[in-house]
Amino acid sequence: MIIHSRQRIFKGLFVDMEQMEVEIGGCGSHTYQIVRHPGGAGVLPVHGDGSISLIRQARPAVEAMLLEIPAGRLDIAELPFHCAIRELHEETGMIADEIIPLGSIYSSPGVFDEVIHLFAATGITQGIAQPEADEEIEVVHLPLNEALQMAADGRINDAKTLAALMRWDLLQRGRESHA
Repeated sequence: MIIHSRQRIFKGLFVDMEQMEVEIGGCGSHTYQIVRHPGGAGVLPVHGDGSISLIRQARPAVEAMLLEIPAGRLDIAELPFHCAIRELHEETGMIADEIIPLGSIYSSPGVFDEVIHLFAATGITQGIAQPEADEEIEVVHLPLNEALQMAADGRINDAKTLAALMRWDLLQRGRESHA
């Protein structure tokens, strides 16, 4: 892949758009428009009994209320680990003793460069949530198996949440098989 040119064609509040001329192998040169995003972090709160908490919030882009892990955009020069801790507290009021990395995902690599860093939070204590002015959030506490069933049948359809649930479940299964 050879990038011949790139030009910012839109500068927004949270994202920019760039147009690129890219040569890919023997396919020739083609124009791509890429949405540039600073990335984010999401965190799956896991309680001592193995249950989890998700949040339900309005997502105007898809005109729906979605069930998701707490997550947010990285501030300038903010480490993903710190973003996860911040978002967990802001959106749920929860504070964790341990933050466990679950890897990262590309949200939609055909058009976005956004990387979402995933974590699980354990050793949870409850504090007071401090959501942003445009956030109306409901915390939903449920057994992990119920959340996995909701993911399987489509009631949970947010990509970062699906990935975090799957990775946490696989991590726990791996730990059980080594016990």
